[in-house]
Amino acid sequence: MKIQIICLFPDMFKEIIGTSMLKKAQDVGAVEFSIINLRDYGIGSRKTLDDTPYGGGDGMVLRPEPMFEAIEYAKKQDPRAIVILPTPRGEVYKQSIAKEFAATNNGLIIFCPRYEGYDERITTIVDRQICIGNYVLTGGEIPAMIIFDSVVRLLPGVLGGEHSINFESFQDDDLSIEHPQYTRPAEYRGLSVPEILLSGNHQQISKFRE
Repeated sequence: MKIQIICLFPDMFKEIIGTSMLKKAQDVGAVEFSIINLRDYGIGSRKTLDDTPYGGGDGMVLRPEPMFEAIEYAKKQDPRAIVILPTPRGEVYKQSIAKEFAATNNGLIIFCPRYEGYDERITTIVDRQICIGNYVLTGGEIPAMIIFDSVVRLLPGVLGGEHSINFESFQDDDLSIEHPQYTRPAEYRGLSVPEILLSGNHQQISKFRE
């Protein structure tokens, strides 16, 4: 899978995509990341990206020209890619959407908004608008990280356990939570592991976990 991220702060992604499971995913050939600096598509010698909103109001709004050009460049690299816009008005992100993205043969292009917002016309070339929760962040970089992390871990060959993704929280969008986990020592500071987990009775252990 090819994942392209369009943003104003590329350095924010260096550590996360070069660490842990995301690094492993690249090492095994499951994913390829590309970071596109929106500033490269800025207007004029000052590489301007934003302007005051029509109708007045606080803050600055991302202009359409840089956004369109950056997304169009990314689409040329991967014409079948799904263009994602993190936004409060989007559909609430769930595990089923992560599975959908992971199962597709298409890549992902994630555009990271900034400032007060973006010129609404950009939504005409966006495929999916995604909301990661009912709160406000300073930009779209962290939502982008959440989206691609949740997708990449589902790609074949990334997680170690063969059945790991089948026994996790929020499977199929229900509210079930994965069972509590314990490891050695069996007793620590007066806190003991449930006896059933030490019994060796796998049928009862399975029922306990369920």
